[in-house]
Amino acid sequence: MKLIRVNMHKKTVTAESVPEDYKELGGRGLTSTLINREVPPKCDPLGPENKLIFAPGFLSGTPLPNTSRISVGSKSPLTGTIKESNAGGTASRALARLGITAIVVEGQSKQGDLNLLRIDEKGNASLVSAQEYRGMRTYRCTEKIRKTYGEKNSVLCIGPAGEYMLTAASIQSSDVDGHPCRAAARGGLGAVMGSKGLKALIVDQRGKSADTIADPEAFREAVKKVVKIVKDDHMNSEVMPKLGTAGLVAPVNTMGAFPCYNAKKGELDGWEKISGEVMADLIRKRGGKTTHTGCSQCIIHCSNVFVDKGGKYITSSLEYETIWAMGGMTAIADLDTIARLDNLCDDIGVDTMSTGVAIAVAMDAGYRAFGDGKAAIKLVEEIGSCTEIGTILGNGPAATGRYFNNTHVPVIKGQSIAGYDPRAMLGHGVTFSTSPMGADHTAGNVVGEYLEQKLDPLKVEGQVETSRYLQIAMAAFDTMGQCFMANVALLSPEGEEAFRNVISAKTGIRLGPDDFPHDMGIRVLKAEREFNRKAGFTKKDDRLPKFFYEEPLPPHNKVFVISDEEIDSTFDF
Repeated sequence: MKLIRVNMHKKTVTAESVPEDYKELGGRGLTSTLINREVPPKCDPLGPENKLIFAPGFLSGTPLPNTSRISVGSKSPLTGTIKESNAGGTASRALARLGITAIVVEGQSKQGDLNLLRIDEKGNASLVSAQEYRGMRTYRCTEKIRKTYGEKNSVLCIGPAGEYMLTAASIQSSDVDGHPCRAAARGGLGAVMGSKGLKALIVDQRGKSADTIADPEAFREAVKKVVKIVKDDHMNSEVMPKLGTAGLVAPVNTMGAFPCYNAKKGELDGWEKISGEVMADLIRKRGGKTTHTGCSQCIIHCSNVFVDKGGKYITSSLEYETIWAMGGMTAIADLDTIARLDNLCDDIGVDTMSTGVAIAVAMDAGYRAFGDGKAAIKLVEEIGSCTEIGTILGNGPAATGRYFNNTHVPVIKGQSIAGYDPRAMLGHGVTFSTSPMGADHTAGNVVGEYLEQKLDPLKVEGQVETSRYLQIAMAAFDTMGQCFMANVALLSPEGEEAFRNVISAKTGIRLGPDDFPHDMGIRVLKAEREFNRKAGFTKKDDRLPKFFYEEPLPPHNKVFVISDEEIDSTFDF
């Protein structure tokens, strides 16, 4: 396995052996470790000292299903913290099969210079001029790249938002159909990619140099057990293939925890119109796909293909967080409008969650009316044109709040909350507050504990402990490149043991119960928290906005009640 360094200023590409203490890392564990060691914590995130790292998971490229997540790491221009944002699609497997552990993009191109980084089927990397791609949106860009270099290539690219260096810009990843509809969206890493002068990363999928497996027979047996656990899980076998993550719309609204009208209510009027059940029925009637494979080696099939009334492709996949941000926060209870907004965000290259929340903040300030879908579409188009208001929205909800002098902005460390109100799901308040990367939807998502009635979402007891465990576990699974939905199924003593056996069989080193996920997850979190401390973040930054503590949320009319002392104990390792 090799590590590729790309110096954008010198226009050099070099390969080096992976350092010994990195060899058991991949994904988030590797990106966070490298950023902590190599990036000055107080550097300008859009300056030459910052680095952008692409790393497949440690188990990506192996026969283990659902290991197609690629981690992208950097110092975030949105939050100022360390950041790992991961995406599905095909790139992670393609890189791993070429024997590439990570790509480290350093320095900064000269002003006006734009490049593609191409990795061929032998794993050789080279920089190519991308001037003809300048200003292109991601769908056209990906289509042109695949036409030029061949369909057996994975693409990670930025759109206009990344080129404009807007701090909510995403990096779009191509799915199995070649659509750039998967995203490393959170934290504005598309802006970092734009600041480097890098338009796209192109990875040949035909590599045959994947890392060797120490004990192939033991690996096969361990994989069988993991696959059985994942397939036997009710959510993965029943809900996800039928409804995808949109299946959460109904239960979260029913629980009164669906932040809407800019987080002023916990249940959206007319939420039934945008539920997973209604979406699936609409997709079937129009000839789209309710069950779809979007990522390499997926056995869950939670993706979908949403089409318009004429059966034309609009987006894939329409997921819970986008439906919440574009539908709940803005009170737009129309799936066609939400799907169009999703497509626009992917095409322009901007985070759907940050953008939906930013629009909601603007609506709350009276700039546009809640529920005005046409206005929302025009506002996202403004981002693509980098107009004054487009620039404000494209820099995220905190910037939007400052522009409109609206203090009702649901962000932590500059990043918006996810689709769970912390006043009605207290554990999410713990995760949002303490995650080293700002409010996050996968770092320690507690919704499963509530749905299975293992934890009362309105009672303080158990919230900190559950968030702690899940944040540690997710950091470890993100290091392996494992999909979030598969992770959830493996969060049991049996599942964790089965997964440890997979890792042990690959490395030839036997892992004990404490080694994974516990020790691995803590190692990753310590690196991230160390970077943030050096960057100037303190416990005072691990707090929700005041209105969560002061404004009761209908229908429960509760506020966030976990004390600062309890929040500060989350990472008492």
